[in-house]
Amino acid sequence: MRAVQFQEYGGPEVLGVGQAPEVHPGPGQVRVQVRASSVNPLDWKLRAGYMAQGKPLTSPGIVGFDASGVVDEIGEGVDDVAVGDDVFGLGSATAADQALLEVYARKPASVDWAVAAAAGVAAETSIRAFDLVGVTAGSTVLVDGGAGGVGAVAVQIAVARGATVIATAGPDNQDYLREIGATAVEYGAGVADRVRAVAPDGVDAVFDVAGKTPVADLLSLVREPAQVVTIARFDAGDSGIQLTTGRAATAGQALAETAALLENGALVIKVQTFPFSRAAEAHQISQSGHVRGKLVLIPES
Repeated sequence: MRAVQFQEYGGPEVLGVGQAPEVHPGPGQVRVQVRASSVNPLDWKLRAGYMAQGKPLTSPGIVGFDASGVVDEIGEGVDDVAVGDDVFGLGSATAADQALLEVYARKPASVDWAVAAAAGVAAETSIRAFDLVGVTAGSTVLVDGGAGGVGAVAVQIAVARGATVIATAGPDNQDYLREIGATAVEYGAGVADRVRAVAPDGVDAVFDVAGKTPVADLLSLVREPAQVVTIARFDAGDSGIQLTTGRAATAGQALAETAALLENGALVIKVQTFPFSRAAEAHQISQSGHVRGKLVLIPES
């Protein structure tokens, strides 16, 4: 099968499309014929060797951590989907003709393949973060970095939960934030004061997506440090903010919630699609940090 892979660690230019061994599902997994796979920051961190802990690459690496596709093989113990079902979900090495999904949900028929693929990592991450800080109806939450792949999904999920959402982005994305239901403020120096101008009593929770605002500024907006959760701040030390990485045990429930939001139109994801052969271009855009919505790779027929 074809896969978007790299033979050495490096920049986007090391990516190419090559042959990879066929995969088969283990217990609890499903194999899909991939229709789309999204690009996440985790992909270029993997490609650049940031996750290698100094160890050399011994076999080609394949990017991709979420995908949508048609189930064509099921592993032991799988009884909630069948061969031929349309699904989306989370796995690894998903930017390939075939991929194994470890957590998945049925794709609503009305949802485009690229949009479904774009939802997996971003939605599970957002729901995991919001559950940690208790974002529910009536909460006021700041999404710091609200226009990118995770941030825009997070804004809409919080709005769907009944929260009041304030979100930061650059000047070119202020209208976009308002379009998806947030009160928009510009990030950068003085952002905490701009947030307080629209939320004088502070906020109930902060979801730090971008990792660019000083920790002290984020902490100044909440009563307790644990009300700040980050996916990007690995230098927070003993500040008391919550760092969340990996995948929650409730990821399956998160994807089911995501499927419902996609189906009823409460979650709309803007996507830019690229064929597998242009994966390097998509990675370069992702790594620039100036993305609106999600970048999605499509297998070439």
